Amino acid sequence: MSELFQISRRRFLKNLGVISASTALPLPWFAELPEGSKPIRFGVVTDSHYADRAPKGNRFYRDSLPKLQECIEFFNQQELDFIIHLGDFKDEAETPTESSTLNFLKTFEQAFTAYKGDTYHVLGNHDVDSITKEQFLTSVRNTGIARDRSYYSFDYGFLRFIVLDANFKQDGTAYKKGNFDWKDTFIPQDQLLWLQGILESSEKPCVVFVHQMLDDMDSPDHAVKNAAQVRQLLANSKKAIAVFQGHRHRETYHLIDHIHFYTFNAMVDFEGMENNSFSIVTVEPTREIKIEGYYRSSNQIFKNR
Repeated sequence: MSELFQISRRRFLKNLGVISASTALPLPWFAELPEGSKPIRFGVVTDSHYADRAPKGNRFYRDSLPKLQECIEFFNQQELDFIIHLGDFKDEAETPTESSTLNFLKTFEQAFTAYKGDTYHVLGNHDVDSITKEQFLTSVRNTGIARDRSYYSFDYGFLRFIVLDANFKQDGTAYKKGNFDWKDTFIPQDQLLWLQGILESSEKPCVVFVHQMLDDMDSPDHAVKNAAQVRQLLANSKKAIAVFQGHRHRETYHLIDHIHFYTFNAMVDFEGMENNSFSIVTVEPTREIKIEGYYRSSNQIFKNR
């Protein structure tokens, strides 16, 4: 057992946060989970913003590479089903060029795919700062997913996982090469119809990943502009149990319509390895969700009783 795990485990037990949802959630799929279903366990990283450039404010871009390398080394010691990055994977130089941005992406993806298992990405706004969505998507590996897919779903055990792409303007046009406003983020109708179909066809509980936030109570600027519409769709399905997000760079939590909305800390923020940030999420067959946070990341338990 690594020293990092022992330290975090002690902190996990000492500083445990428990957030409970109310009862009365009559979900037929929950009663019908196969006997002996095993917990699903996965690693989460977000907002690494890697670039070979000087720090700006709290963002120490170069530090994200050794931070990620330590994170992946640790994930490789754990028994995880997969790992996922929640967006803003890389950044750009002070004077951005397409070639330098692609080099940052290539370097960081090599470090990310040193993980000895399945890897997935959520598209963030900074991932298309000076390159196209297509260039980003064809440069990364989403295990078992076609290279042209910016939103997609995949299954592990008793869960279905859904990855959304909110990198669109409110007029429906996709972000491209810096042609966007980070406050103008939207999920267009065709993607919502796809999401509805994925939810309706699922015989499993669903966990959603998205970069920008779907709970807009505290910081509307960081939220998807049609977040309420997306939340209603998730609630109506009675299948979504959690939404995991990045973008805001700090941890937030809301319980809305029996769905847990949780935002993770950014890896890029603050100098040095002691300010790293990554997490392991475990979803139990009971729908209890445990988050083991490392360094600046918190430990949480989300219960349904």
